[in-house]
Amino acid sequence: MIYDVIIVGGGPAGISAGIYSARKHLKTLFLAFEIGGQSTVSPTIENWIGLPTISGAELGQKLKAHLESYKGEWLDIKERMKVTEIKKDGEIFFVIDDKGITYQSQTVLITTGSRRRKLSAPGSEQFEHKGISYCASCDAPLYSGSDTVAVIGGGNAGFGTASQLTAYAKKVYIIEQMPNFRAETITVEKLLKNPQVTALSNTEILEIKGEKFVSSLVYKDLQMGKITELPVQGVFVEIGNIPETAFAKGLVEMNPMGGIIIDPRQQTTSQKGIWAAGDCTDILYHQNNISAGDGVVAIEDIYNYLLKK
Repeated sequence: MIYDVIIVGGGPAGISAGIYSARKHLKTLFLAFEIGGQSTVSPTIENWIGLPTISGAELGQKLKAHLESYKGEWLDIKERMKVTEIKKDGEIFFVIDDKGITYQSQTVLITTGSRRRKLSAPGSEQFEHKGISYCASCDAPLYSGSDTVAVIGGGNAGFGTASQLTAYAKKVYIIEQMPNFRAETITVEKLLKNPQVTALSNTEILEIKGEKFVSSLVYKDLQMGKITELPVQGVFVEIGNIPETAFAKGLVEMNPMGGIIIDPRQQTTSQKGIWAAGDCTDILYHQNNISAGDGVVAIEDIYNYLLKK
C-alpha cells in the first residue's frame, strides 16, 4: 500500500496532524514508539489550553484516545517502533523501521520532537521531577513563594527561564559553566539589574542534594576553586535540546544542532514531499500548544499539495 502521508513521531505535533489528516480523508500511517510526547512525565501541566491543570500522564492518555478515535479506514497506527531511515525513489518515500519493515507514502511529516540535554551531576537523575525541571513554562508556578531556585545554563533559554521565575521565587540564581554567558548582551544586562537575580559564570555543578525533593546544590567556582552548597527548592535545567532527527540526516537540511530547517508558513522542508513540525524543527519556541498548531499547519499544506498532484 502507498499511503497519502506517513507521520513519524507521537507527540502533540504528530497527534494533531494525525487527527486532521484522518478528518481530511487522507490515507494516513502514524508511526511512533510511544504516543503522548515528553510531557507525559510531568506531574502537573498548567498551560495546555482549555485545561487549567492536568497531569502529564492524563494529558497523554487524552491525546492518544482522541487520535485512536479516528483509527480505521483513514488512519493506521503502529507503536513501539522507531524509524531508522527514509529513502526516496521518484515521488515515493520509503520509511524503514527498526524491525526492517518498509512503508511507502507520497508524503512524510516528521514530528519526532527532541530530548532535553540532561544535567549529568550526581543527584540529577534521582531528583528529576522532584525539584529538577526541564520546563519553566510548565513548572515555574509550582515554585510560587519559594525562597531560592536555580537555573542551570546561561544562554537565551536560561535567562528567559530565570526571568519567568522572578515572578514566583524570591531569589533566582543563574549558573553557567563557561566563562561568559551565551545569552544576548542586552538580555543579560536587563535581567541582572533585577536584585532578585544573581548570575554565576565559570561555575560547575558538582551535585544535587535532597531527601524526597531537592534541597540544595553544590557548585565549584572554576577560577577560585571554592566549593559552595546553595540551599534551593528548585533547579531548572536549560542546557539545550537534541532534536530526534538522525534518521533524516542527508535527506533534509538541518541546522548545526540537528533541527530540521522549515518554512514556518507551511512547515515545508528542503526536500519536496517532506514536512516537519514541532520540536524537531528549527523553531524558536518549544511548547505543546505550538507543536500541536504546527502539526495542523503541516497537514493543511500536505492536503493542498496532494490535491494538486
